Amino acid sequence: MPSKPSAWEQVELAAKLADMKEEHYQTVLTLSAIVELLIDKGLFTQEELSRKAESIDAQLESIISASLHPMA
Repeated sequence: MPSKPSAWEQVELAAKLADMKEEHYQTVLTLSAIVELLIDKGLFTQEELSRKAESIDAQLESIISASLHPMA
């Protein structure tokens, strides 16, 4: 049976999680700014972006589903 993490290990884990949340926020903020700039410059529309995102999501769902249920 695994031992319970010490209080210090729990503090370290919480700090790592906070760092990851900040990194995630910065990444999403940067990506959002890039997307807005590209749309403003007319390189693609919000609708095109949404369609592409839906397409990629469907492809990934299919790949994940196939890997979880290889015989289906």
